[in-house]
Amino acid sequence: MKKIKFLSITFFILVSFLLGACGKEEQASSTSAGKTEEKKEVTLKISASSTPHAEILEYIAPDLEKEGVKLDVVITQDGIQTNQQTANKELDANFFQHTPYLEQVNKDSGLDLVKVVGVHIEPFGVYSKKIKKIDELSNGANVALPKDPVNFSRGLLLFADNGLIKLDSSKKGNYTLEDITENKKNIEFIPVDGPVLVRSLDDVEASAINTNYALEGGFKPLKDALIIEGSNSPYVNILVSRPDNKDDEAIQKLAKALTSEKVKQFIEKKYEGAVVPAF
Repeated sequence: MKKIKFLSITFFILVSFLLGACGKEEQASSTSAGKTEEKKEVTLKISASSTPHAEILEYIAPDLEKEGVKLDVVITQDGIQTNQQTANKELDANFFQHTPYLEQVNKDSGLDLVKVVGVHIEPFGVYSKKIKKIDELSNGANVALPKDPVNFSRGLLLFADNGLIKLDSSKKGNYTLEDITENKKNIEFIPVDGPVLVRSLDDVEASAINTNYALEGGFKPLKDALIIEGSNSPYVNILVSRPDNKDDEAIQKLAKALTSEKVKQFIEKKYEGAVVPAF
């Protein structure tokens, strides 16, 4: 009897040990899986203008990677195509445009892209290789403006705000050449694709150029522009995505990083007023 009792106790101890070991294995496995899940990295493919948009993204990329979000940044060459690729889910988001431009593209192309967050303003300026002051514009001068309707209108407004032309005050929406009511210098406004505005300076007397292209062309906007928008410009550059992913955790982490105090200081120090934080 004693021998049988001894064997029973031994068997009980052995089973308890095995069950305990299995439990620990399961717990370890569960903990390991949890750690793996925590470390899961999400890659966001985002298209941006090289300056300053991609530079800002590159600046915050290391911080985002620590939070499990890796940025795959591609340089945009065509705004309409970039928005189409974002809508088609070839891109997760884009960062190169202001709200009026996005609204116009959505309307013209039947897209439904949305603003995630506003980041910065790039004051729009007029540049020249031929004159030093805006009042030196010759009679009948050729002046290049961005070709897209929103920025073409923006260029006309800049000339009107500086007294060079007058526009129809009853107009609603984007201004066109037909809305010019006074043009004493007979300025000839020529629509040109945004990316080639800097190169157009060899062929025209002046060009109205978006700040990102001006910076890429080696200009210092506050120093080199003949006239330039003030910091109260309504054309805030925005992070753009789709309704279906706007609230995704990775997109929201990106939005938070883009509007951090760290980015604000980076913009102010690097661009010296040529790019202005909008948050």
